[in-house]
Amino acid sequence: MSFLALDVGNTRLKWALFDSPKPRATLIDHGAVFLENIDRLGDNEWRTLETPTQMLGCIVAGEAIRRRVEEQLELWDFTPHWAVSSPAEAGVTNGYDHPTRLGADRWVAMIGAYARMRQQVKDQPMRPLVVVMVGTAVTVEAIDASGKFLGGLILPGHGIMLRALESGTAGLRVPTGDVREFPTNTSDALTSGGTFAIAGAVERMVQHVRTHCNAEPICYMTGGAGWKMAPSMSVHCELVESLIFDGLLEIADQRLKSQK
Repeated sequence: MSFLALDVGNTRLKWALFDSPKPRATLIDHGAVFLENIDRLGDNEWRTLETPTQMLGCIVAGEAIRRRVEEQLELWDFTPHWAVSSPAEAGVTNGYDHPTRLGADRWVAMIGAYARMRQQVKDQPMRPLVVVMVGTAVTVEAIDASGKFLGGLILPGHGIMLRALESGTAGLRVPTGDVREFPTNTSDALTSGGTFAIAGAVERMVQHVRTHCNAEPICYMTGGAGWKMAPSMSVHCELVESLIFDGLLEIADQRLKSQK
């Protein structure tokens, strides 16, 4: 009963095939393509893939991209399903003012993070969480030990920050630099400024959660640019590339159990 998980972001589509729709399922195959190459999946990467029996995806790229992905999924005989934000699912309660307006990627990543925390603590007390996704945009989420999503931050990723500065500052056209404690050139100053802005937002959220929950939160970081941020973090963050896939597996498993 193989399971295809899709994570369709603003820049890339990432896919993973598992041997079952259950947490910690065995990964059979995986890959990623830029959104402009979606229409080639059925003829290339997916053509020789073991036939999945079901699929669940997470998409933030919009309706037009979703239709293009579903055209490629016609290669197999199943109905595509997409995760959407809801008031509660898989142990996580949605504290957003309007729960259905929360981004699906944020919701699924939080479900994956909460499931990961429960597995890690085992017989110990549950821990609050800070969940960081570093991609085109950056999100920083807070979850208490009971699984309630308290709220989160959204800020621009590195690329958006640099483009905003380039478009608003005359003559500013510089290559990407390095992260330095004391930058002495414009490239390093821009790269360091964006990096420390994100790190500072994470640090502030950790402080908020620590005070609100009276406990030290576990911090997970995911997203395509997470590995770039990890060395510059002022608080310890565990880098977990698979949080959205973990969340999709958790959701699929809980939905199957509820049908029995």
